[in-house]
Amino acid sequence: MSCLPMALLAQVAEPEGYRTQQYRAAVPSELSGGTVITTPEAEALWREGQAAFVDVLPQAPKPANLPEGTIWRDKPRHSIPGAIWLPNTGYGALADVTLDYFLSGLDAASGGDKAHPLVFFCLEECWMSYNAARRALELGYKDVSWYPDGTDGWTFFDLPTEQIKPFAEE
Repeated sequence: MSCLPMALLAQVAEPEGYRTQQYRAAVPSELSGGTVITTPEAEALWREGQAAFVDVLPQAPKPANLPEGTIWRDKPRHSIPGAIWLPNTGYGALADVTLDYFLSGLDAASGGDKAHPLVFFCLEECWMSYNAARRALELGYKDVSWYPDGTDGWTFFDLPTEQIKPFAEE
């Protein structure tokens, strides 16, 4: 008999499509066509420097109705050093402009090589990174890893972070 709560024992099945709601919830332990990695595995890939790390944490937009003169500061994102940040690309459905941004970011991260290793992450128990990794596989990327513990797992192990800015298309 396990002393873990039943919720922790429950297995989450991979969905047929993308997750489109309740993005912060228990995630599956598998990614069809990809590799699910732990923090030690993510750290090893990061230290080797051969994989591109892709952060898909959403970024809140600047509200359109701010009073004149209000100063807006984006919330800083502390992430895995060297990661490319593609905010808002992990939603279940993407507008064409967001999909184009995702494609452009993946092209930059991979150097245009669909066989280049990619590691997708967000926060712990966040479906955004699952969706993005699955989308990359469907777009033909061959070496896709999903790091479901994300920056929460990374910082739990006291690994370094750096403040990053969203990817800017040239």
